[in-house]
Amino acid sequence: MLRKQKVRVIDDLEQLFTRFDAGILTDYRGLTVQEMTGLRRMLRQTGVDYKVVKNTLARLAVKRAGREGLAGFFSGPVAIAFSDSDITGLAKLLAEHIRASKTSLAVKGGFLGDRLLTPEELKAIAALPTREVLLAKVVGGIQSPIYALVHCLNAPIQGMVGVLQGRIRQLEGG
Repeated sequence: MLRKQKVRVIDDLEQLFTRFDAGILTDYRGLTVQEMTGLRRMLRQTGVDYKVVKNTLARLAVKRAGREGLAGFFSGPVAIAFSDSDITGLAKLLAEHIRASKTSLAVKGGFLGDRLLTPEELKAIAALPTREVLLAKVVGGIQSPIYALVHCLNAPIQGMVGVLQGRIRQLEGG
């Protein structure tokens, strides 16, 4: 690779590391070309940038981007999935792909903002419910006490209505 090309690659990677707040580093060793192409296609459809990087160039890019902690992940074959959305969706997507396709793709680590994530943390993140499910649970938790209060306030009135209806039937039958 020519020096100009290397500088361009480092600049591009630096922009990716500064632009995206979340990313997962994977070891793609053992994947066939077809598996790698399928993975890239699937990730591209969900808006994720998946880049295979040269370790020395990636180390320079992370230092220039202010993410020096990631430099330790760059050994062996490395590809990075960058996402500007939540990392939960990306972690779930990769975990599901690994489980469904039974590929040898391995998660090396990741980052969320300035925090480095271990493979175990990413596995735990992938097990979390989706954002929509969590929001539904929060809304349900907020609504539950309100419904209980309305029911408690409504119960005496319903009881009184039941008594009055019973008395009306009693007088009509009378």
